[in-house]
Amino acid sequence: MVIIGASCSTVPPIYREALVSRHQVLNTSFDSLGSLTVGNGGFAFTVDFSGSLDPRANELERRIVLSQYLTRAQCAGAQPPQETGLTYNSWYGKFHLEMAWWHMVHFFLWNRPGLMEENLSWYESAAGKAEETALRQGFKGVRWQKMTEPSGNDSPSSVGSFLIWQQPHIIYFAELYYRQFQDTVTLNRFKDLVFATADFMASYAWYNPEKSRYELGPALIPAQECFDPNTTLNPPFELSYWYWGLNTAIQWSRRLGQSPNPEWVKVREGLSPLFSKDGIYLPAESVPLAYGEGTHMRDHPAVLGAFGALPLCPLYDIELMQNTFDFVWENWQWEDTWGWDFPLTAMTAVRLGQPERAMDALFMDPITNTYLRNGHNYQNERLRLYLPGNGGLLAAVAMICAGYDGCTIPNPGIPRNGLWAVKWEGLSPMP
Repeated sequence: MVIIGASCSTVPPIYREALVSRHQVLNTSFDSLGSLTVGNGGFAFTVDFSGSLDPRANELERRIVLSQYLTRAQCAGAQPPQETGLTYNSWYGKFHLEMAWWHMVHFFLWNRPGLMEENLSWYESAAGKAEETALRQGFKGVRWQKMTEPSGNDSPSSVGSFLIWQQPHIIYFAELYYRQFQDTVTLNRFKDLVFATADFMASYAWYNPEKSRYELGPALIPAQECFDPNTTLNPPFELSYWYWGLNTAIQWSRRLGQSPNPEWVKVREGLSPLFSKDGIYLPAESVPLAYGEGTHMRDHPAVLGAFGALPLCPLYDIELMQNTFDFVWENWQWEDTWGWDFPLTAMTAVRLGQPERAMDALFMDPITNTYLRNGHNYQNERLRLYLPGNGGLLAAVAMICAGYDGCTIPNPGIPRNGLWAVKWEGLSPMP
């Protein structure tokens, strides 16, 4: 607890040792911002659109600068932030681990891994509680919480017991951390978390002997949360993330000179492919009429995450993913979405080689893509700021400029129509 500018005579004795002066607060603030504005030989505001003729360029710069400040101030603390950060309580002050991807990934892509040290340490401290959850439910390894708090307890939630897309996040974070340092110290630090998470993922997938494949669900709620957990089967983003997470854990074993767990290999090789109908990938195999009925084209367009947040994998066909992107772009109920859906769409467009749509996605009209004068990603009256949107924007901009593994096109998300000019430094490509 920090108390600013109060007289010692008015402060209870128990809090007096926490009393700090206004000058101390200012000095600490400047030191903290120094870690944001200077590092790795460059400045924080490393993306410069000056010289662009597109009238949206200045607005994009404004969002980038303010999002850097907001996420540095509110997302780099001793534990993952709640979705409204430190500004006010949302969901009873609890933080959501599925949102950690959007809160954290951009720090790595903007070469600020040090800002994630405390968040990553929280995962290390909470692993025991996650192991208890997995054991209680009959799984191996660790099952990461959905809605939780500093001590790592699972909070009551009608969604939390069924959500699974937060599980591979720690593997993603560890891999990004390794990409920064590439040493055995990093491998040894995170190997237990990576391997225990992969153990859960392998034991969670169940083998369907009739179809000779491993499946996810039921019971689960996918990232697109508008489906019945009792019937939902094989959502596309989760399948792709399962493949990527297990594959990365296998790579970590080999980097350490170890033989991979054969269960990880077996499940990875046997995962169900993404389910399509009429040349378009569905939001889950269990809802073949999802698009025809028109009732499930809302909430997060998570089907795009299979090839937006994640690299290409053998579970799907790139041509069908292009068809899916086109369909979602034209038919999704964009007014019923969230702030990180637009960066996700932009990242998918970059991977599909559509830079104009990538930039258009960042400027879609729905109110949930609003960035107020102070940079807050406004959603509605209850959520007047939404930090996953700010973090998602920064992650998308990193990909727009620095690309992704295997991409050979400079600035792959910058439209090549003569209206955009960009200079940048210090960004890293996405996996």
